[in-house]
Amino acid sequence: MLTSESSSSLFLFFEINDKGVLIMIRAAYIHIPFCEHICHYCDFNKVFLQGQPVDEYLNSLKKEMELALLASPPQHFRSIFVGGGTPTALNEEQLEKLCIIIKEHLPYDEGTEFTFEANPGDLSEEKLRILYDAGVNRISFGVQTFNEELLKKIGRVHRPKDVFQSVEAAKKTGFENISIDLIYSLPGQTINDFKETLQTAFTLDIVHYSGYSLIIEPKTVFYNLMRKGKLQSPGEDAETEMYEILMNEMDKQGFKQYEISNFSKLGFESKHNLTYWNNEWYYGFGAGAHGYVNGRRVSNHGPIKKYMDALDKGELPILDAHTVTFQEQIEEEMFLGLRKTEGVSIPRFLEKFGENPIELFEEELTQLIKRNLIIVTEEHIQLSRRGRFLGNEVFQFFLK
Repeated sequence: MLTSESSSSLFLFFEINDKGVLIMIRAAYIHIPFCEHICHYCDFNKVFLQGQPVDEYLNSLKKEMELALLASPPQHFRSIFVGGGTPTALNEEQLEKLCIIIKEHLPYDEGTEFTFEANPGDLSEEKLRILYDAGVNRISFGVQTFNEELLKKIGRVHRPKDVFQSVEAAKKTGFENISIDLIYSLPGQTINDFKETLQTAFTLDIVHYSGYSLIIEPKTVFYNLMRKGKLQSPGEDAETEMYEILMNEMDKQGFKQYEISNFSKLGFESKHNLTYWNNEWYYGFGAGAHGYVNGRRVSNHGPIKKYMDALDKGELPILDAHTVTFQEQIEEEMFLGLRKTEGVSIPRFLEKFGENPIELFEEELTQLIKRNLIIVTEEHIQLSRRGRFLGNEVFQFFLK
């Protein structure tokens, strides 16, 4: 039964089964904030692994799942994503404990996309076997570049050979759905550097690539260097050229660009990331994790002690919760949906909100079409190729 509920400040659209249980939340993100080293560009919630209360943290994670799922027990998860930090920095015993916790609380089967992030060189044969036996079916490696000097410059400890060894070991274990992250516009990176990284990446024979432009975030090593004038950036023109090269080369190699920064073989699009871009609800478990549940965007305490203390008191570790208004929901539907190559589905928008996006945003769309940044078809509103280069500028048009 499909049910909608609306007021002046809230619009919810969800599916309820015959027992009155909410079953729309089909995705979960789990945050493991421990790292064996800290990269110079990373602003995610993380701490050095050594000396940290890892086992106690896993116990807290279990408590959070039990509390969060008490009100609306999930039926079946379409995607589970374990990120960090570096989840595979846990030792074998801790990794197995984490997998058991997930299995006991989050219903999944072989049709669920179950992803673990990993650093090249982190995954022993035993760890890979633990993950595979637990039902994990997707591995995402943080590679960033195949230029050894650039790896050192950005604070990565793996080397190119580690990538090949890790991918080969994952394949040998039985993993077919393997992805790697690449970053371009790195300090000191040239156009030729990036071309060489892409050509090397294609020799891995994997099914998914993510390519992101470097963003300098506060509280990172790179941010401090930038403030001191010691960070050599390739510049906007080079960044634009690298993105164009990324799109062209991926297309030549048969990878479909299904989102601004993501490319895959047919059928291997990330179900979990599509949850975000489809503006759907998802649980967020762990210190600093974010979730979108029952119309509320929720963020957890980041410091591990604060996160664990709340759960020791039998409380959810929520730092902030915001009920998303109807206006915010339609704005989010537009700027998140436009990240996808297929764009915003007009029929889905109508079904979800009872409004036509072409009428709601007539003035904005007219301006964007004139600037050749948006294409409107019978079924979709999508970025033009030119619009992909200016995505953030386009998104601003839909924020009131």
